[in-house]
Amino acid sequence: MIAHRFLLLAVLAMMLNTASVQVQAAASATIKDAESATHSFEAASYQVRDVYTFPSFKVIQFDLGVLSHYSYLLVSGKDALVVDPGRDTQTYLEAAKKEGVTIVGVYLTHSHADFVAGHMELAKVAPTYISVKTGAKFPHKAVRENDTLAVGDAVLRFIETPGHTPDGTCAVVATKQQPDRPLAIFTGDTLFIGSVGRPDLLGEGMAASTLASMMFDTWHDKLSKLPDDVKIFPAHGAGSLCGAHLSDEPTSTIGEQRVANPYFAHKSRGEFVAAVLEGLPEAPQYFKHNARINHDGPELVDWQPASLPMIQPTAELTDPNKVYVVDIRGAAEYSAGHIPNSVNIDLRGRFETWVGIMVPWDARLVLCGHEKDLPEALARLHRVGYNRSDNRVACLTFEVWKQAGLPVKSNEMIPPAELYAQMQSKESPIVVDVRQPAEWMAVRIGTVVNIPLSELAQKAIKLDRRQPVVAVCNSAYRSNMAVGILERAGFQQVASLAGGSEAWIQAGLPVLEARKEGGNAAPVQREIRLAERLSAAELKRLLMDLPGTFQVVDIRPAAHFADFNIPGSRNVDIADLLNNPAYLTGAGPLVIVDRDGSVAMMVGGILSQKTQRPVKVLYGGLAAYWSEAGLAGTATPSAPLATVSGTGSPPVSAAASGSTPSAPPAKPVAPSISKPKKKSAGC
Repeated sequence: MIAHRFLLLAVLAMMLNTASVQVQAAASATIKDAESATHSFEAASYQVRDVYTFPSFKVIQFDLGVLSHYSYLLVSGKDALVVDPGRDTQTYLEAAKKEGVTIVGVYLTHSHADFVAGHMELAKVAPTYISVKTGAKFPHKAVRENDTLAVGDAVLRFIETPGHTPDGTCAVVATKQQPDRPLAIFTGDTLFIGSVGRPDLLGEGMAASTLASMMFDTWHDKLSKLPDDVKIFPAHGAGSLCGAHLSDEPTSTIGEQRVANPYFAHKSRGEFVAAVLEGLPEAPQYFKHNARINHDGPELVDWQPASLPMIQPTAELTDPNKVYVVDIRGAAEYSAGHIPNSVNIDLRGRFETWVGIMVPWDARLVLCGHEKDLPEALARLHRVGYNRSDNRVACLTFEVWKQAGLPVKSNEMIPPAELYAQMQSKESPIVVDVRQPAEWMAVRIGTVVNIPLSELAQKAIKLDRRQPVVAVCNSAYRSNMAVGILERAGFQQVASLAGGSEAWIQAGLPVLEARKEGGNAAPVQREIRLAERLSAAELKRLLMDLPGTFQVVDIRPAAHFADFNIPGSRNVDIADLLNNPAYLTGAGPLVIVDRDGSVAMMVGGILSQKTQRPVKVLYGGLAAYWSEAGLAGTATPSAPLATVSGTGSPPVSAAASGSTPSAPPAKPVAPSISKPKKKSAGC
C-alpha cells in the first residue's frame, strides 16, 4: 500500500506539472482519433481479438480493424457456428480446423450494409440461418422469435430485435444443461458497446425515427430483461459507420451497458429517438449496394486469380468523366508524382471503406500502384462488393505510366512551420479542414474552412479554383485524398499539410478551439480537474436518499473489503480503475473509497483528468465513515456497512443482521469489464 501511494503521488504530480506548462498536450489529446491510429498490415487481416470461455462452449472473437468488424466462431464439443462472417472466409475455416470442429451453421444477424458477408462462401460447408422477415433470396434456414439451434452443448435462442433494420435478430446463448440461464448474446448491429445501431440506412424504405422507436422497444421490452452478467458480442467496434460513438471495448455485459451506454439514460421514447438520430454521419453510398448483395446472395470470389486485370496506359485515364483512378501508394509517393486527376487512397488504412465512400458504384475503377500491392487491393475491394468479374476494376502500375511518357502531376506536402508562416501573410492560401465537424470544432489550426471529405466533391464549388488551397486532416491520410478530389474538380494549386494536425501540434504551433458563443475561437487551454471531496455524512445521505444514482468503488485490498464495506460498493483493483475506460462513463458520479482517503484522493485526481464524469472521494475514507457514525470501539457496526455475501449477491447490512461481518468469499466482487487488446486501425 505504501508503494502504491508513492507511485500514485508521483504520477499525479507529474500530470499536474506537465499540464501547467504544455498547452499543446491538451490539444494533442483532443485531436487523437481513429484516423490517426496506426495503419498497420495487421489491421487489414482478421485477428483473434480474444477467446471467451463459458461452461460447455467458447467464443472466438475475430477483429478486422480496417472495417471495425467483429465476427465469431462459437465452439462447443465437435461443432462450431460462424456468426456474421466477412466475405473472405479462410480465417474461419482455418480456426475450425485448428479447433478440430466442424462448422454446422452460419448465423447472420441481418443483411449487413458495410461489408459483403461470407455466407455464400461458406454455403458449401454449412447452411445459413437468418430471420424469416429478411426474405433472403439465397438458400437459407429462416428463424423466428424463440426458435432454437443446438451447437454441441450450446443452445442459441433467436429473438427479433428491430431497430437498426426491421429484420434484425440477436441470439442468446445458454447450455443444454441450463437452457434458461443465458450466458452470452450475439447482438449484431442492434446493440454495440456504448451505442446502438443507426436506424437511417433504409432510406425511403422506412423512416429513421420509426426504426429508432423500434430500438427503444427492443431494449426496454427484450434486451434489458436479460440478466446483468450476460456477455455482449456485437458485430462492430469503434470506427464503424453502422453506429455513432462506439467504444473500443470488444465486449461488455448487459449490466454494464444498462449503466454506461449513454442512449439508455434516456427513459422516454421521444428523448431516446432524438438521441439516436442526433449527429449521425452520412452513410457511404456503397452501403445500399452491399445490403442488396447480402440479401440476394453474393457471387463467389476467386481469391487467388492466375493474373491481374492489367490495362495499358492511355490519356483517357486522366479524364475524370470517364474513369476513376485510385492511387494506392503512400502519401509521399503520390505527392511526388501521380496520374493527373487520380485520388490517393493509401492501402495502409481503411482502404475498403474510403473506396466505397469516394468511388461511385457504377464508375470504371482503375487501381494504380506497385504491382506487389495490387493483389491485396483487389482482394480487399471484394469485401465491399467491387468485383473484378464485372469488368469494373482494372489495374495499372505507375512505373508503366511513366515509361509511356504520359503526363504526371505532383503536389506539395507543406511542413507545419511553412504553412503557419504562409497563413500569417496577406496572401495566405485557403486552408480546408476535411475532417468531420465535431473533429474540426474540437481543435483546429486556425481560422479555416471545414468541408468534410465525403462532401468535398459536391461542395468544392464554394471555393475559387484559381486560388491556392491546402487540405488538412489529422494525419494527412484524408487530406491527400482531398488533393485528388480537388484536382478532379479543376483546382490547379492544391497541397496538403505534411503529417496533418498532429505534426502541427508536435511542432509547438498554436491551435484554436471553437466556442459556442458566436463561433469565435480562443487558444486551447488545459483544464485541471480535481476530484470532489465527499464527507461521510454526505455519502450516508446519498445512500439513503438517492440509491442507484451513483457508483461506489472500494480500492482497499480484497481481504479488507471482505471484512466490511459500504452497501452497493464494489471492490476494484487500483490498476484496473486507472486503466479501464469503462469507469470513465456512467449515468451518475463515481465515488471512490479507501481506508483513510489518501490513496483514493490521488486516484480520483488522476481519473478527473480523463473524464467529464463527476469523480468524488470519501474524505477520510472508511475510517472517518466509521468514526463519524460513532462506531469506534463498538463490537458491532450500527451504521450502513455490509459484509460480502457472495459474488453477484446484494450486500447484507451488518446492522440488520445483528452480527459481525462474515468471512470473505473466494474472490471479491469485481466488475467483469474486458480490457481492449489493441486499437482498431482507422482513417
